[in-house]
Amino acid sequence: MALKKKKIALVAHDNRKSELADWAAVNMESLKQFDLCATGTTGSLLEKKLKQPVQKFQSGPLGGDQQIGALIAEGEIDMLIFFWDPLEPLPHDPDIKALLRLAVVWNIPVACNRATAEFLFTSSLLLTDYRPVQPDYEAYKNRKI
Repeated sequence: MALKKKKIALVAHDNRKSELADWAAVNMESLKQFDLCATGTTGSLLEKKLKQPVQKFQSGPLGGDQQIGALIAEGEIDMLIFFWDPLEPLPHDPDIKALLRLAVVWNIPVACNRATAEFLFTSSLLLTDYRPVQPDYEAYKNRKI
């Protein structure tokens, strides 16, 4: 039985797009083994750089972060690579926090910088059928309000 192709979401703030594109170019061969999705501008940049299709959502400030977050909540995203800019306040900071929060809630691997992305991509688990433990939220869902 073939392994299900993993889906990786790639996001980068304006000041980090070139760094993400450089990282992606270095990891081009590995990235070919995955379905990729990204927020708008980042997706277009990566598609040109990688010569590989990238499912593109809206730009982050227009809802792209939320679109990816929804896919995480539905179990459709296996990993998030999000090179965010810690020095630049952005008008959609609540969306960014929500996206990162959902990645933690649903226990998917997240890289917020190049070093962590390198660790994830050199992990022996990357090309296996590894699935993170899914948190049990039944007690939370069934709580009395």
